[in-house]
Amino acid sequence: KMDDDDDIPQLSSHTLAALQEFYLEQQQREGMKTSQGFNQYSIGSIEEDWQLSQFWYSDETASCLAKEAVLAAGKGGRIACVSAPSVYQKLKEQDGEDFSVCILEYDRRFSVYGEEFVFYDYNHPLDLPENLLPHSFDIVIADPPYLSEECLQKTAETIKYLTKGKILLCTGAVMEEQAAKHLGVKMCKFIPKHSRNLANEFRCYVNYASGLD
Repeated sequence: KMDDDDDIPQLSSHTLAALQEFYLEQQQREGMKTSQGFNQYSIGSIEEDWQLSQFWYSDETASCLAKEAVLAAGKGGRIACVSAPSVYQKLKEQDGEDFSVCILEYDRRFSVYGEEFVFYDYNHPLDLPENLLPHSFDIVIADPPYLSEECLQKTAETIKYLTKGKILLCTGAVMEEQAAKHLGVKMCKFIPKHSRNLANEFRCYVNYASGLD
């Protein structure tokens, strides 16, 4: 069938089947964050892929977190978004502002953003390109894809490598103790919302005096 997607390179059915099988196994292995219904909700140009355990923030939340990141980074600041694509997309909308941003993401669709995109797999937390220098970002905003201590611990290695100090972590309320243990972050009053309801209560955590309280 012809549709708007025909200029996007299509994967072969063999590759697609293998990918689907891989995601399915991954889902079963990781015990996904579940959410009701799979309606496609898009913020910006790329839609969430629930099979990659992607859950976009609501527009309001993404804007709020992007604004906080810009304030925290300061004038000419560098911001890293680790597995937080909807915040990255909000930051991109504020073009001409005085900051730079980088997205570390498992979903290669984000490679459309060119040099700002860094392929990232939390299973290999320090497998990063040489041009991502240690402690070169004024703030790192991260949303680990799974609610597991293993995932948080590995993502934490990446965050600690990248940040000069400031950390803004978004994850489940159940992760409060582990977040404090691995990153020294405390829960904020601000309640992030998603474009679809998640089954798990979601919160933000920081290690600096933020505007989210």
